[in-house]
Amino acid sequence: MISKLIKDYDNPKDPNVRIRVGRFSGFVGIFANIVLFAVKIIFGIIFGSVSIIADSLNNFSDAGSNILTVVGYTLTGKPADKEHPYGHARMEYLCSLFISIIVMVLGIETLKSSIEKLIHPHGATEYSTVAIIVITSTVGVKIFMAILNLKLGKHIDSDALKATALDSISDVIATLAVVIGMVLTPYLGVYTDGVLGCIISVYILALGIKMVFESSNTLLGKAPDAQFSYTLTQKIKSYDGVLGIHDLVIHSYGANKCFASAHIEVDSEENVMLSHDMIDTIEADILKEMNVNLVIHMDPVCMTDAETNDLREKCSKIISNISAEYSSPVSMHDFRVVKGYNSQTKIIFDISVSNDIPVENERLYKEISEEIRKINPLYAVILTVDRDYFSTRYENI
Repeated sequence: MISKLIKDYDNPKDPNVRIRVGRFSGFVGIFANIVLFAVKIIFGIIFGSVSIIADSLNNFSDAGSNILTVVGYTLTGKPADKEHPYGHARMEYLCSLFISIIVMVLGIETLKSSIEKLIHPHGATEYSTVAIIVITSTVGVKIFMAILNLKLGKHIDSDALKATALDSISDVIATLAVVIGMVLTPYLGVYTDGVLGCIISVYILALGIKMVFESSNTLLGKAPDAQFSYTLTQKIKSYDGVLGIHDLVIHSYGANKCFASAHIEVDSEENVMLSHDMIDTIEADILKEMNVNLVIHMDPVCMTDAETNDLREKCSKIISNISAEYSSPVSMHDFRVVKGYNSQTKIIFDISVSNDIPVENERLYKEISEEIRKINPLYAVILTVDRDYFSTRYENI
């Protein structure tokens, strides 16, 4: 059904399809919430029910959130410009954050009202059967909207639409709480409505806070998906001539708007033009197959010198022991041996370590240097410790 309403719906990776899905969700939400608002406000005025009128205003504010969704997805389609060279796709993340804040504010306001009811309880109010039926009947619409947005959100992997779905779920819970309060207050006393309101308000507030954190993580630059990083790494390693990869950095500027950079090691004795051609091929293939704008830096390493290979193997074993000691991934790259004056040999390399490793860089440097000098006290160790953006976690997939 949805696929007939949205052009190319089955191709969610297409940015244009993503925009169509987001705007479709927004327009459906605007229509549904305006209808709910109109129905409730009319019956609220006819029956003089403050609860129904209050619930209608909540639907009116939801329509505002849906307008925000339409505007947000429209802006994500704007092409890159001078001020935003990477495009406007992150507008979707801002939309998700705004909706999350609205849910959180709704929880706070509802909690305040519920506490006031507990502090200043009024006599039990008698609600008409019609009022209860009108409010209950609207729950089905909200459940439909929650399911729709959850389905669309999963289809295009959109935090904004998932947040909208959770907003609808919170509305369902809040509306049911109103109905339960209407039914039970005459029997359980004047505090029933306030107690139920506090419980539901805390739930909605917690839901909003969780959504705010999830939306903020994306904007702040959360760690890239481990499976995606692993796939990208294995793809690069699959090319003949690539001896190793490190310093992989991935940036997301919105859905399907991914930029990355990496260092790859190549044989120093290979023709530099051939190595450069290989890098160009890798970058072009990654863009075509994975839709990632990749920039590669080439690190030539010596593979034919016996002494260098021997020291590389010994240093690699030291690094492996360090990794096992702290139960955290540590990898070595850019290994070089430079023979200087006075028979001093410089051992130069970098290590990538996880941010989770409970050791400072200086201590790691000292421990590794001491182990290398056990091989030869004259070795001068020049070591750079990189706190990798997601370390070597992708190796553990």
